[in-house]
Amino acid sequence: MGEWHGPQGPFDIPDIPNYVPRKLKPWLFILFVLIVQFSGGIYLAAANDMVGTTALMQEDILMAGYASLIGMSINFCVMFRLKFRYSNRVSLLTCALVLIIANFICTNTTCAPLLVATCFVAGWFRMWATFACNSTIQTWITPKRDMAVFFCYVYLIVDGVIQLSGIATIYTAFFSQWEYMHWIMSGMLVVMMILVLVLVKPVKGPMQIPLLGIDWIGAALWSGVMLCFTFICVYGNFYDWWDAEEIVIAAILGAGCLAINLWRASFLHHPYISFQTMTNRNVKRATLIYLVFYTLMAPEHVFEHGYASTILGFDETNLIDLNWYVLVGIAAGCGFTYFTFALRKWRYKTMAAIAFALAAIYLGWFYFMIDYGIEKEMLFLPLFIRGCASVIISIVFLTSMTPGESHLHFFVFPQALTLNGFTGAVMGATLGPALIGEFLRHTLAKNAAIIGSRFTDLNADAVYMPVGQLYGIVQQHALVVSMKEIYGWLLILAIASFVIIAGSYGYVRPSAIFPKWKRIRKIMKVELQR
Repeated sequence: MGEWHGPQGPFDIPDIPNYVPRKLKPWLFILFVLIVQFSGGIYLAAANDMVGTTALMQEDILMAGYASLIGMSINFCVMFRLKFRYSNRVSLLTCALVLIIANFICTNTTCAPLLVATCFVAGWFRMWATFACNSTIQTWITPKRDMAVFFCYVYLIVDGVIQLSGIATIYTAFFSQWEYMHWIMSGMLVVMMILVLVLVKPVKGPMQIPLLGIDWIGAALWSGVMLCFTFICVYGNFYDWWDAEEIVIAAILGAGCLAINLWRASFLHHPYISFQTMTNRNVKRATLIYLVFYTLMAPEHVFEHGYASTILGFDETNLIDLNWYVLVGIAAGCGFTYFTFALRKWRYKTMAAIAFALAAIYLGWFYFMIDYGIEKEMLFLPLFIRGCASVIISIVFLTSMTPGESHLHFFVFPQALTLNGFTGAVMGATLGPALIGEFLRHTLAKNAAIIGSRFTDLNADAVYMPVGQLYGIVQQHALVVSMKEIYGWLLILAIASFVIIAGSYGYVRPSAIFPKWKRIRKIMKVELQR
């Protein structure tokens, strides 16, 4: 174990000069992480404003947002190579410059393909900068390199920034216009570049690993698979699914890219994602859990916003204030996971059961409480629980993919992180909403027909009502009834999942210890020489 972690002196960052107090050095890198995480291409919270001022559709903006997540995920397989090849100074300056250019493009283009491509590239460099900073302060966060502890910090930062960026974007648009958020973050990136130039020295590691032998073709093909999958889920309803030529072409391209990837993985020595990773038990289990869990959370993306704005009458600022409830839930979930899972080593089964139990409570609250007169404060509990449950499931199953838990060789561990990003951040965020959105469409039509027939059956003494007003009342009633019905079905699925997990046999506790950087360099060098 001494090879993996052992006694060490006070934490220090050699990249920063000694005239900077040692205790402030890691906080400087946390500042860099926050700036980079806030600069992710477009801001989905400003989608309505972008639709109103550009020629883009809601689907175009969603596609660009998910393209940023795909870019972040595809970077995992090369992030260690980038870490050992370039100094923090070069990495941060390069990523900040690219993100500034991406911000400029996102505020000035109305071309959807260019916007998607820009956000994809921005996501890739955003992940590079984030990893450069987080890996530098890893042993400050957890001297024993316990990944369960480290991932609590990671998700607190990443998920927390998602909520805070939405709040900042809406209030920026409210007091000025949505483009100002991009200019503000571009200014922050310039400040970050100045701090890096002044305070970060070009310190390189003792062993430089070249960027040779990377399966860039495989990276492009896997990106194509996920972009096609996302396109189908995002644009499916708009193009009427399989009746549209665009959806069929996307399905054929995605299937073709996947088939070529699997074929190449069968004979390449170092494919971008190997069969060893794809067939790993923990990876497959996490993929299944993610798809089920995020399908349960899909109402967040499908109709919660519409319910709060159409039924409850919230404006944009009141809607975005709900993010504070989710943020508190994320912080509580990270804290709970830290003390129970990371420190007290509660079992994976226990943590998964808790997350699904919280999901059931969240769905049950809406099923029993959804109504026309809910006060804003009454939404605190379900949104708090939703944020708490999501972050617990993410931390637990990301930890399960580390080499010590999944028994994957460290060289292919980043491949598991890429698949985790695809299934958790991309597929989980697109497939569930697509399925629930289609379910809502059919359920809404059925309930609208039933409720509408009741109005037509009224006797002649009924008070006359204009057709437009009558139609609005019917649609409003049908929406509430349909949401209640969907919450009910999802609640049944959540309870069934909880029972299956609680009744399963699971004794494994987290023991995810990260190797020292010296050992990681040695592993990478040996594998690349084969």
